[in-house]
Order: sequence, then C-alpha cells, then structure tokens
Amino acid sequence: MTAPLTARSAVLELRDSKIREVANAGMGRDDVIAFWFGEPDEVTPEFIRRAGMDALAAGDTFYTQNLGIPPLRQAIADYVTGLHRPTPADQVVVTNSGMAALMLVTQALVGPGDRAVIITPVWPNLVEIPKILGAQAVTFPLTFGPTGWTLDLERLLAALTPDTKALYLNSPNNPTGWTIDPAEQQVILEHCRRHGIWIVADDAYERLYYGPDGQSVAPSFLDIATPDDRLVSTNTFSKAWLMTGWRLGWILAPEPLVAQIGKLIEYNTSCSPGFIQQAGLAAIRHGDPVIARTVARFRTARDFLVERLNRIDGIHAALPPGAMYVFFQVDGLKDSLALCKRLVAEAGLGLAPGAAFGPEGEGFVRWCFASDPPRLEQGLERLARGLRQRLAA
Repeated sequence: MTAPLTARSAVLELRDSKIREVANAGMGRDDVIAFWFGEPDEVTPEFIRRAGMDALAAGDTFYTQNLGIPPLRQAIADYVTGLHRPTPADQVVVTNSGMAALMLVTQALVGPGDRAVIITPVWPNLVEIPKILGAQAVTFPLTFGPTGWTLDLERLLAALTPDTKALYLNSPNNPTGWTIDPAEQQVILEHCRRHGIWIVADDAYERLYYGPDGQSVAPSFLDIATPDDRLVSTNTFSKAWLMTGWRLGWILAPEPLVAQIGKLIEYNTSCSPGFIQQAGLAAIRHGDPVIARTVARFRTARDFLVERLNRIDGIHAALPPGAMYVFFQVDGLKDSLALCKRLVAEAGLGLAPGAAFGPEGEGFVRWCFASDPPRLEQGLERLARGLRQRLAA
C-alpha cells in the first residue's frame, strides 16, 4: 500500500489559522477596513529603515553568526539590563522573529510526550508549536468577568504537576490584554522552581503596557528570577518598534542553553540577515521615543475604542492593561468565525474571531486598536451596522 503524499500526523492535526481564513476572504479588497492582524497602521520609522538600507547598500548580504552579530547581542543585553536585571550578552540569542524564538525554545526544551501547559486564550501558535514536536499541549483558561480577564492562581498551580515540562505564559496577552501581576509571578516562579518546570515567557508586548504611575514596562519574570532559574524569555522587534515585516526577535536564556539553541538555529535558518540586524540595532539604541509615542497613541486608541464598543447593545468590552487588542464579548454569539466572515462580506470590516484563540475565545471578537480614532470610528460604524443586519437575519 502506497503511503499518502502528505505530512506526518502531528502536522496534519494542527489547526488552521482562523484569522488567516477571515483575512483571506478580504485581503485585496479596497472597501475593507482591516483590524484582523496584530499590526500597527504606520510604517517602520525612517531611521530604522535607513539603517537597514544603508547596510544593504554597503553589501551586508553575507552569513552572520548563528547567535546574532555581537553589537546587537550586546545592545539587547544593555536594553534588558536597563529594564529588568543585569544581563550579559552571552545570555542573548538573536532570531528570525519572535515566532522563530518560540519555536527554537520549544525545540530545545520539549519533546514527544512531554507535558506543556499554556495559558489561554492566546495567540494560536503558542498552543500549536509544542504539538509539532509531539508534546501534549494542556490549555489553562483565564476567566472573563466585569473587570476583565483574571487568572485563577490556585487552579493553575494544581495544573502545574511535577511531570510538567514547561509553562507557556504570554503577558501582556494576545488577544485579551491580560497582564500578570508581580505577586502572581512570584508564586508561579517558586512553584516551578520546586518542580523543575521551565517557564517560557512570551514578552512580545511588554512595552505596550498602560499600567499605573506611567510604568513603561509590564511586570516580568526577569525582574524576580535569577540567572539559574529555568526561565526563558522571548521577544520581538515587531510591536514596540513597528517592525512587523522585518522578522527579527530575540531569546534570553540561561547560558548553558544558549549554545544548544545556537545549534538549532544552524539547522533551522543558519542566522538572521545582517542588514536586518543593523536595523534592529538602530531601533534598540535610538528607539525609545518611538516606543513612548506608540504607547501614548495606542492608549488613546484603546480608551476610545472600549468606550465606544460598550455603547453598542450586546457588546461587553473590558479595558485591557496591555498589548494592542480589545477582546470583546458579543451576547448570544456561538460562531465567531461565521460572524467575522459575514462582517467582511457585508460590512467591509475585518476583525479576528475569538475562536482562533482557542475554545475559551468563542463568543468573543478581537479588534487590533493600533490605529487612529477616525479609522476606528469608521470600523465602529460598520460593526454596528453588521450586528444590526445579524439580528435582522
């Protein structure tokens, strides 16, 4: 009997992206206002683009070190030191995107049959990546209430059994904006220390934080962990520096793990392109004003969108403390994918279905608010019209 011309079973069982399914129905249409992807509506700042273009023009087109060029590794180390704790460049790995960082870390830590616990709702890649490697992905849901999304800490600790290999935690969270508080982090860290559980912290949105007293960075495990803890932090240039298309990220890991990740980079991509790393170097050295402006702009957009969404009958939106999304509940919604497809087809509005982020997200819709209020206003009008048509159908 001839084997079918297809991938192995672990890959066949991966879920397709429902966000892409909606976007594919509307991409290329001039009449659609899109808020489906986690992407700002502004291009990368000119000084970052110029650094990349200058490096390319100078011929920076050759292979670089597996772990990243030394100046960028040092700049990331200095940046993390300024935000969190003293960090040597030897703990830094440069990667082809934050997404690649998560895959590399998982390849290094998780294997067939291992138990990985993931806090959800969450960006679907975080749940599917362990499955690619044959691991058991166990989801642990946040709870939605009048004040937003919360973590049942005692139930999470019970789920983090001694046979758990890794906990994946994205905070600030995509799609909910939920942000863990330092007291919860401390309890989780101590529990994972006792049982030898790795913490994989997806810190992609740590600078998109709207916390109290002008706090410029979200609470981080890096603030409380030691270099000997089983902690890996992944990050990206995409969000804070408006560099989504550049595909550049990094990993912070204990030094004994770094060399092993370097092996994996060799067998995955070999290295990140030098001219793109030069753009990242410009961003991290000179990009603090970009971050400050972006956070102020997004805070205004967030406040505007939440207030206006809550004016629409049947919608419940909580104010997210971080990230760039409002994850709002729609009364009576049983099929968020169908609703979002209908909004594209009939209202010219592109949003992401809550079901894309796991079963816990059904009944919700994600709206990326990285836009100016006038554009958000157009989207709100189309949403209200689309919901009226849904009720009339």
